[in-house]
Amino acid sequence: MGRSVKALVDASLLVRYLTGDPPHLAEKAAQVLDGEETLGITEVALVETAYVLESVYGVPRKEVVDALLALLQKENLKAVGGDKDLWMRALLLCRPSRRVSFGDALIWAAALASGVKRVYTLDARFPEEEIAAGPPEDPGSG
Repeated sequence: MGRSVKALVDASLLVRYLTGDPPHLAEKAAQVLDGEETLGITEVALVETAYVLESVYGVPRKEVVDALLALLQKENLKAVGGDKDLWMRALLLCRPSRRVSFGDALIWAAALASGVKRVYTLDARFPEEEIAAGPPEDPGSG
């Protein structure tokens, strides 16, 4: 638990690891991610990885979420700038459908992690579990 992060990983490494494509880069990614070194992962890397898996590789949403959940459970992979447990909860919001975007789900997680109970959004699909989400109230209506 007290091990310090030695390096961050980016989406290119994660995508190669999860797709096995191309094999020579996937092998390098596996050596890094399956090694003993403590690595850091960011929300940006998660969102970009999800985007590439869906849009470039055509991986179905449920499979993307399951792959990212498995990745986040690796002991040597630590959250940088966030909370892995909340990120996993956020990913589960995305799993059933495309209603909730990966980005919105991670903004939701950031709100929970920081104790902020409201997110201003114009997106009617923004997750509202445990927080209030919607447009700001009209200042002239108060």
